[in-house]
Amino acid sequence: MAYDEGLAERVNDYFHGRPGFTTRRMFGGLCYMLNGHMCCGILGDTLMARVGPDQYAACLQLPFAREMDFTGRALTGFVYVAPEGIAEDAELDAWLARCETFVASLPPKSAG
Repeated sequence: MAYDEGLAERVNDYFHGRPGFTTRRMFGGLCYMLNGHMCCGILGDTLMARVGPDQYAACLQLPFAREMDFTGRALTGFVYVAPEGIAEDAELDAWLARCETFVASLPPKSAG
């Protein structure tokens, strides 16, 4: 599955200049990593947002968010956000900030 290059450009603009961010092609899309932890991604034209288990239920109540069921089962802590929910930069930025805040709270990845 290809990913929306326009959305990728917008996500790149958000993370530009922030230390520790990298991109990696995964799941047929594009994933954004923070210090080795998956932060968010793009599958087709949908944002995959890692919001963490504490924010998961609240995020599912937000417009255009749904369970991330990539494997056929919901993955707690991850949600999909439909294009309508990230059409405006402020909406996308709010989702990316949630992801960044959660992933920044994780312990460092061990080398090895």
